Amino acid sequence: MQYISHDQSPIGGILLAADETGLTGLWFDREKYYADHLDPEHEEKDTPVLKQAKEWLAIYFSGKEPPFYPPLHMIGTPFQLSVWKILQKIPYGKTITYGEIAKEIAEQKGISRMSAQAVGGTVGHNPISIIVPCHRVVGTNGSLTGYAGGIDKKAKLLALENVDIQHMS
Repeated sequence: MQYISHDQSPIGGILLAADETGLTGLWFDREKYYADHLDPEHEEKDTPVLKQAKEWLAIYFSGKEPPFYPPLHMIGTPFQLSVWKILQKIPYGKTITYGEIAKEIAEQKGISRMSAQAVGGTVGHNPISIIVPCHRVVGTNGSLTGYAGGIDKKAKLLALENVDIQHMS
């Protein structure tokens, strides 16, 4: 059973979803893949996991790096899970390119190369925005590209983390 809760951030409304294991979704209202992984049958209820996620978001939106993470329950293919695991390792206030993620996945798989486009599609379908920081992934030339919540939100999240976005377009 999935449970949902709503939260309001300085950059828009957020829908959170969790099951008994951990957080399964975090979407900005009206984002491209809104509630993509939400079970048709769910219940609105502030569970301990959802409360932890809201506490994490409150700290994050105050401009600080949260000292903890709520439990996560990422559901996807082995490829998706490997990409999302790399996203979780991107430090607060830092960025990485789609190509760098593709290179890391290729190394993990023992192959010569991996498609940055395949990585981009998987990053774009990350069901747990912000906490699994897909906003920290930028184009090869450092450009702000490919954020399901919208490029404006991506820029605001990076600025909140004190990333210099002046040279990014």
